[in-house]
Amino acid sequence: MVSVLLLKLLFAHFLGDFLLQPTSWVVDKEGKKLRSKYFYYHIAVHAALLLVLLWGTAHYFSILCLVVVTHGLIDALKLYLGKKIASTWAFFIDQIAHLSVLVFIAAYCESWVWNFEWLNDASLILFGLCVLLTTVVAAIVMKVLISTWKIEDDGVALKNAGKYIGILERLFVFGFVVINFWTGVGFLLAAKSIFRFGDLTRSKDRRLTEYVLIGTLMSFGIAIGCALLYRSLQACL
Repeated sequence: MVSVLLLKLLFAHFLGDFLLQPTSWVVDKEGKKLRSKYFYYHIAVHAALLLVLLWGTAHYFSILCLVVVTHGLIDALKLYLGKKIASTWAFFIDQIAHLSVLVFIAAYCESWVWNFEWLNDASLILFGLCVLLTTVVAAIVMKVLISTWKIEDDGVALKNAGKYIGILERLFVFGFVVINFWTGVGFLLAAKSIFRFGDLTRSKDRRLTEYVLIGTLMSFGIAIGCALLYRSLQACL
């Protein structure tokens, strides 16, 4: 059986760390460290999410306090120690630390959980978690991973267009895999290749072609992986 408590903790974490944390907050925190008001706003967001999602769980206040305190400590360590290591490594070490704490708490407290209407619907929480991973979390993870390559673009593009195109693309792939419509994944990949063909043929920069190819394969791979994870965990509920 999939732990409902763990799904709730993961859902709150990814909502608070990715969807509900603007880039401006991150920049301000990196500059001002613990003097940044957004550091405390960020912790408050996590506390509010946990307050809602853990409602009805026995000893939920103790779990909430433990998660919020450890989250704040890990984030503070990242702010002061993150500059000493590469940003990509700092990002993944930070996330692994957060997730490890959540898994430990869920494993220790699982026996405390009792049913409370729809908030304990594991299927609903699992679906929301996988959609969140496929869209916002994947967008930030991909940005971190491919940020090591700097590609100059002299054209004028819509603000955040690439981000939203990627999110919609992964949502389609996620949906196709969930309903076992693999042909749709192939069609989407072919359609994107056709749309990008003109840009790539006009560009004589081989790095741009490789950059687009890496991004596309990474995006599809993450979406397929999240969908397969959802299907396998759904079978365990």
